[in-house]
Amino acid sequence: MAPTMIETISSPPGLAEADFQLAMPLKDRRIVVAMSGGVDSSVVAALAARSGAEVIGVTLQLYDHGAKAKRVGACCAGQDIRDARAVADRLGFAHHVYDHESRFRDTVIDQFADEYLSGRTPIPCVRCNMGVKFTDLFRLAKDLGADCLATGHYVRRVMGPAGAELHRAVDPARDQSYFLFATTQDQLDFLRFPLGGLEKTVVREIARDLGLGVAGKPDSQDICFVPDGDYATLVKKLRPEADDQGEIVHVDGTVLGAHKGLIHYTVGQRRGIEIGGQAEPLYVVRLDAGAKQVIVGPRRALAVSGARLGEANWLGAVDGRDVMAKVRSMAKPVAARVEGERLIFAEAEYGVAPGQAAVLYDAADSSRVLGGGWIEETFAAEYLRPGID
Repeated sequence: MAPTMIETISSPPGLAEADFQLAMPLKDRRIVVAMSGGVDSSVVAALAARSGAEVIGVTLQLYDHGAKAKRVGACCAGQDIRDARAVADRLGFAHHVYDHESRFRDTVIDQFADEYLSGRTPIPCVRCNMGVKFTDLFRLAKDLGADCLATGHYVRRVMGPAGAELHRAVDPARDQSYFLFATTQDQLDFLRFPLGGLEKTVVREIARDLGLGVAGKPDSQDICFVPDGDYATLVKKLRPEADDQGEIVHVDGTVLGAHKGLIHYTVGQRRGIEIGGQAEPLYVVRLDAGAKQVIVGPRRALAVSGARLGEANWLGAVDGRDVMAKVRSMAKPVAARVEGERLIFAEAEYGVAPGQAAVLYDAADSSRVLGGGWIEETFAAEYLRPGID
């Protein structure tokens, strides 16, 4: 019998790391693959088919088929759904599309707008993973009788002494562990991340070897539902009051001028404040949604000693433990300690914004994700508190 296209796939260095961690024989297993229409999830589907398991591709339609669906680098919309289906057809497995547009709007887009309205800095990708993607896909995969749900995320699922653990990806430039801190233990037991041990270059090589049309497709953008990155226009459309003007106030209480709407500012921002004549450069220190004020000050005013976390999700014991904390997706992890709901930094940290996430890694094994929580409030460093500085 002639070999199938999947069986003739070449084996670039590192391909052996793509492990679905299922009991043998794999021909008796069913893998549901979350397919966004991009190269990563398409390669996951190809590797699943290559394993010999039965494969079912699932795509969630998350927003309308208008201008956003045609934009290069989007996901989970018109062209991307067609790309996912084309991959499934080429590899020879079933593919299903489920309309979750209304739930995505309610749980991700509307919350995104409300967070900006309240003076917080949201991360919609995490909310999407917490809800529509993992929760809904998890249920769909179970309903389809799957042995696991596989995704194209760049993280690793490692079996530890107490069960499945979440770890950083091998490729640091692609690591998505910050955005997956809210993955629960139940979800982690069922999820598989076969790309976590691969370099992105290897993933594209596999796609090219298979002749997949998505091999050269650009990576999806961070906020898939925001055309051209113009989030302010979207927020104003959904919440017109978000564009209300107000005062720009120095941390010493001096009114310096007027701002053009809280949605145009975020903690740590320096450019765009448009207040001149100051002895020191000004940064956005905090946003007071109730008073519609943008509070600004010198860089030292951004220093915080800790933060209170809400909606925490823990994949390991953290209370009273030394950890490495990542408070922004692009920030380097810093030494910290957990005391109840509080995260205490070993040294003052800057630009910590409510609405962002604090993701914690094991101080003894910096690749392991211990979980994290949403930053609800921050605590000024001691030397900046009234009466001290």
